[in-house]
Amino acid sequence: MEVVAVRRGAVRSVVVAGSLVLGVAGLAGGAQASAGEATGVPGVPGARGARVAPGAGSEADVSYHGRVRLAGGRLRVWLIPANDGPSALPDATVRVRLSADLADRQEPAQGCARTGTREVVCETGPLPRHGRGRHIALALDLRERPDEVSVRVDTWWNGGASDRNRANNELVVLALDTGDSYAF
Repeated sequence: MEVVAVRRGAVRSVVVAGSLVLGVAGLAGGAQASAGEATGVPGVPGARGARVAPGAGSEADVSYHGRVRLAGGRLRVWLIPANDGPSALPDATVRVRLSADLADRQEPAQGCARTGTREVVCETGPLPRHGRGRHIALALDLRERPDEVSVRVDTWWNGGASDRNRANNELVVLALDTGDSYAF
């Protein structure tokens, strides 16, 4: 199994408007970790120190559906993770990567953390067999006001379960700064 890992010592925390925001600086792009090794963000499954048993031997077909909207330098992303089975997953982590830089100050949704200048990860919650996970809503401020933003959505961690159809959990959506919603 290939897992993107985060360099040790890269975790930082920032207090914004009275709430603790966890972030990670400097992804070790392409670095690999074993299925049992923790991979990154405190409070998000697969993170260093989290007690999550890998789903070795299980199979789950994770996918994402939702929409994105860009208006005036603010990007909104609504996601619903789904699992077409055959096994349930206790949790997974979805990664949202952008073609534009995030503003310095963000208030990530519950269960989400900023992991780079253009990246956010969120826990999905339990993914029942042939069911959906929790709804994830992100309101992200961008550093500048681009005319368009590419939004990449993929599974960052799934507990070690195999997924034979990765085509439906790795997608790219182009959002134009029109205020229109783009479904995926």
